[in-house]
Amino acid sequence: MNRAKSIAFTGLCVALALILAYVELLLPPLSAAIPGIKMGLPNVIIVFLLYRRSARSAALVSLLRILLVGMLFGNAMSLMYSLAGGVLSLAVMILLRRLDRLSAVGVSVAGAVAHNVGQILAAMVLLDTSELAYYLVVLVITGTVAGVLIGLCGALLIRRIPESLLKS
Repeated sequence: MNRAKSIAFTGLCVALALILAYVELLLPPLSAAIPGIKMGLPNVIIVFLLYRRSARSAALVSLLRILLVGMLFGNAMSLMYSLAGGVLSLAVMILLRRLDRLSAVGVSVAGAVAHNVGQILAAMVLLDTSELAYYLVVLVITGTVAGVLIGLCGALLIRRIPESLLKS
C-alpha cells in the first residue's frame, strides 16, 4: 500500500474507532449496574489492525483514538485512565499477537483484562489508595466477557476482509 493510501486507511480506522466510541456512549450505560465498565467497541478496529496490518498501525490508531475521545467526550482524569489502560492493553495484545499462540478472541480478552488492570493501577496511584484493587475482580470478569465479544467481532472482520484487499 503506498504512503497516501496508508495514511487514508489509518484515518479511516481512526474515524471508525471514534464512531464506535460515540456509539458506546449512546448505549444504555452498563456502568449504572457496575461502575466503570464499558464494552470497548473501538477495540474491534485495534484487533483487526493487529491481524491485518501491523502493531505500529494498531498502536497509532489506538493512541489517536484515546486522545481524540478524551478531548471530545471526556476530561483530564478520564484521559489519564484511558491512556493507562490503553497503553497496557496495547502492549499485552501486541506481545501476544507476536507470540502467535492465541486466537483474536484470546488476544482481545487479554487486552480487555490488561486495560482494566491499567486503569485500576492508575486510579490507585492518582487517588493514593490500594483499596481499589478489590474492585479488580469485578472488572476482570466484565472485561473477560467484553473481550470475548470484541474478539469475536474482530475475528469476523479478519475473516471477511482479506489481506490482499488492504495491499492494493
